[in-house]
Amino acid sequence: MPTALDTPQGAAKLAEALLPPLGNRWLHTQAVAARAREASAAVPEAERDLLVAAAWLHDIGYAPERRETGFHPLDGARYLESLGAPDRLVRLVAHHSGAMYEAEQRGLADDLAVYEREDSPLLDALIYADMTTGPAGQSFDFDRRIAEILVRYEPGSEVHTAISTARQYLGAAVERTRARLGS
Repeated sequence: MPTALDTPQGAAKLAEALLPPLGNRWLHTQAVAARAREASAAVPEAERDLLVAAAWLHDIGYAPERRETGFHPLDGARYLESLGAPDRLVRLVAHHSGAMYEAEQRGLADDLAVYEREDSPLLDALIYADMTTGPAGQSFDFDRRIAEILVRYEPGSEVHTAISTARQYLGAAVERTRARLGS
């Protein structure tokens, strides 16, 4: 398959082929892509399409037919890699929203480490888009989004523990993006 996955149009097409049966996950994905478009001024102009493409694909690993480990950032990255997606897009999906924290909880840190994590305005903006969008596409502020995740997953679960641990990291990425946007 020739790759146009690092374009918003190509990424949206793939997401639309796999995520609509997941209901709220599809609503969330569409809203994260819209939020990424709104936040694109926080990244260099040459990276804006990649930001929106990564937003469209950040949860592709939830698609049942693409699940391998049950850890969606890793499953999504592996799937995109199998399609020949650009390396940077694969790495953004692998590391969106503090995935490293959950990978540690799941015993998958070494598997995720195959994909190098970048510290950049681009990753920050992807985190911002995801961490200000609710599970059904609602617009949330960061604290409300974190609270919603912590209510949805019970204390002691991998996600609850990871989000609790990652809160400062995620909040800093959101704040850096807000600063870059001048808000």
